[in-house]
Amino acid sequence: MTSEKNQFIAIDTQKVPWEERFNEKLGRALLRKDLFNDPETGTEIRLVRYPAGVVNPRHTHPCGHGMYVLEGTLVTHKGTFGPGTFVWFPEAEVMEHGASPDGDVTVLFVTNKSFRIDYVE
Repeated sequence: MTSEKNQFIAIDTQKVPWEERFNEKLGRALLRKDLFNDPETGTEIRLVRYPAGVVNPRHTHPCGHGMYVLEGTLVTHKGTFGPGTFVWFPEAEVMEHGASPDGDVTVLFVTNKSFRIDYVE
């Protein structure tokens, strides 16, 4: 959802359907609900759900991004984190993140500018 500058928005995320986004590198789809996109700065806010055991392999982003864990366990290259934890990944850091094998993880995902994923071989 793209929002106009200085516009109030309120979204009942329970009524927004999950959108499947197939990830070729993973061979699986991740689920997401786009909540906010600022075309001026590239800032994005969305809900993301990783299926159990799916971890996005080593990659970087040209932006910093944060994940606030809502449900499940977020597995990262720096450890595992449960509900209520906020994790910030700095721009250009080589990282891995996804869900533990025990269950799906749902996070509130926030970027500070335009998002792109670059996989590290």
